[in-house]
Amino acid sequence: MSVKNKQTIAEKTAKLDELVAWFDSGDFELEKALDKYTEAEKLAQEIEKDLLALKNNIEIVKAKFTESE
Repeated sequence: MSVKNKQTIAEKTAKLDELVAWFDSGDFELEKALDKYTEAEKLAQEIEKDLLALKNNIEIVKAKFTESE
């Protein structure tokens, strides 16, 4: 049984900020950079997907309000 990641957009954004900050920090290690970059790229894609879904939901709600007027 798989467990879906139920992080909010804010949690994902905070994690992405943390990953980006790592590249500017003194903890930067070339050996870990590819893994961190891959993780950051995946998070950015998830955030973009979540925002697109949110935008679609807002447009549906907006269309319902427009129809009812």
